[in-house]
Order: sequence, then structure tokens, then C-alpha cells
Amino acid sequence: MSRTKVIPIPVLGRHTVNAYLLLGRRPVVVDAGTPGSGRRIHRQIAAHGVDPADVALIVITHGHIDHFGSAAELSRLTGAPVAGHVADLGPFRTGRVREPYLPTGPMGRLLARNRKLHVRAEPLEPGVLLRGATDLAEYGVAARVMPTPGHTAGSVSVLTDEGDLVAGDLIANSFMGFVPGRPANPPFHDDPLLNLASLRRMLALDPARLHVGHGSPLEPGRVRRWAAREHRRLTRLDAAGRLAVRPADGPTAP
Repeated sequence: MSRTKVIPIPVLGRHTVNAYLLLGRRPVVVDAGTPGSGRRIHRQIAAHGVDPADVALIVITHGHIDHFGSAAELSRLTGAPVAGHVADLGPFRTGRVREPYLPTGPMGRLLARNRKLHVRAEPLEPGVLLRGATDLAEYGVAARVMPTPGHTAGSVSVLTDEGDLVAGDLIANSFMGFVPGRPANPPFHDDPLLNLASLRRMLALDPARLHVGHGSPLEPGRVRRWAAREHRRLTRLDAAGRLAVRPADGPTAP
């Protein structure tokens, strides 16, 4: 199979919210941005010389409004089915994220008050239900969908055979992408320790670079060093009983 090329599709700002176009034997889109972004993504696919009608699949990395908000619209525009993990079916089917958001720091506490993050997206029913690692060869790209729970219960990442990891909100650039190349938590995590374990599991696969939902690509060595510091920080918070975690479809704890 031909090499898979990863092309960022800015949805908001230059890097504030990203979707991605994977080019192989057929194109695959990863994430669908905020509500009302479908036509913008559709135009950018075409601007890269790709017929949007050729898109084989739309993979949604998780059930937050800035990643699945236009999935139903983009599916109609391209005719491609949507793939999403079964653990995030609730948000997909209702169009509403699980609330309250659990901030990872000051940026999250600020954004949690942004009413745009509390709107209802158009609901969707994924045509491809993800449960475990899933080979995307039949959709035309040399890549696998990898479950990476923690940010949400149903978070996934896409790893190409060349080592490009399209990581959704597994990791981000500082300040929603405004500080490029500097690893940071995204504004929210449902389970920070589980997310960090997923990140470390992906780093153990030696990716060449990490393409994220918020910001520019990250260098793996720098992410490893950040992850070691973050593990120490989260361990201290957890020991002090100050680490908020959302049980699957349950209330916030502690």
C-alpha cells in the first residue's frame, strides 16, 4: 500500500482546532471540527486536489463538540461513513457532551464557561463502531485506529505505518495551540491518569511525530519528557485526593 500522508485541516484559527486528511490509496478524514464546520472542511479537502466524494471514512477521535460537531454534516457532504468508539456513543447519539467538563488547569476552567462548548451538535449514528485496534487498510490508508481512553472513555488515535500519530486530544500544544511545539494537556480530561497511560502506550510504539487536535505537530522526545513530569504531578494530586475523575457514564469523583 502507498505511503500515507497526513495533512492538517485548520477548522478554527491556524492551529486552534484541527481536523486531518490522510492520503493513501483513498482519503480518510480524522475529526470534523465544531458545529457548522462541515462545508469549510469539505472545501479544504477539495483544495488539496481531493474529490470529497472519494473520502472513504471519517474517524472521530472522541465525543467532544470541537471534534464531532460537524460529523453528520460532513458525512452527508462526502457520502462517507463515520467511525466512532462505542464508549462515546452517548455524545454522538444525543449531540451533547458529557458534563460537567473536568478542567485540567486554568485554561479549562476559563473555557468551561464558554457557551459554545455547551451547544448541541447534530446527532449522528456511527456507521463503523470501533471497539479495539482497527486496521484501516480496507478504507485505503496504511494505518490503525488505536483506543486511547482517558480524555474521554471512547477516545481513539490513528497511527500510520510510517509512524504519524494523529492523536486527537491525547496531548496538545500549550494554550490551545498558541505556543507551538510545547506539550501540554488539552483543557479537559475525564481521567487524567488513564489518559497519561494511553499517551505513554502510544509513545512506546515510537511514533515519528504527534499530530494533535490543538496545535502544531509535537516531537516525541519532548512529549516523553513532559509525560514524565506530568506523571509526578498527577501522582501527587491523586495521593492528596485532589484529582477529579469521571467514572464511565457516572458522577464526578472525588
